[in-house]
Amino acid sequence: MIDAAFAALGQMFTQPFRRVLYKTLGLTAALLAVFFVVLDKFLVHFISLPYSWANTFLSILTGLGLVVALAFVVAPTSFVVAGFFFDDLAEVVEREAQPPGPVGRAPPIMDTIWLAVKFAFVAVLVNIIALLLLLVPGLNAVAFFAANAYLFGRGYFELAAFRYLPLANVKRLRQRYALKLFVAGLFISAFVLVPVLNLLTPLFATAFMVRIAKDILRPEFAAPT
Repeated sequence: MIDAAFAALGQMFTQPFRRVLYKTLGLTAALLAVFFVVLDKFLVHFISLPYSWANTFLSILTGLGLVVALAFVVAPTSFVVAGFFFDDLAEVVEREAQPPGPVGRAPPIMDTIWLAVKFAFVAVLVNIIALLLLLVPGLNAVAFFAANAYLFGRGYFELAAFRYLPLANVKRLRQRYALKLFVAGLFISAFVLVPVLNLLTPLFATAFMVRIAKDILRPEFAAPT
């Protein structure tokens, strides 16, 4: 798994990945900007203070708070972005990953996007709960890290395995290898904690989890038909 993580890091800036790097950054930044603006307007609208300077100060504090909260919105944003670019990048990884194996078939783009958006909504709910747990010393960081490890491991595995198997079979494998996928998700959660670099989470998570999925699926490929 460590080898897969280093291989994914090395592949992130290769030419095939660079072709979507700026698109990924642009879409990620746009989604985060929309989220920040909407939340800022929401807070300013419902918390109206009697002095204009106080409202300005509130807006500044909100902006600073949103910067701190960036790690909590990277997970859902990552899934949305992955829905648009996952299959193109996954095919590159499948062709170059060692040992060689079969290359999957991209599902209909709307099916991939729907699966990614579904996980994005779940990630929003989970991270809201994790954000509330910031008030519980000793539990907050652990809850955030573990919750996102579960989400990343499950979500990106399903996106990768869906290229080979029906979703019902994918879910069966996901349940069988739940612990391995959770550990794999820890690697992505650690990546998310790195400022600025975490904007590239969809690239790293795709390159990493496609390798993990291929390892899990290898017995399925070898099984007699």
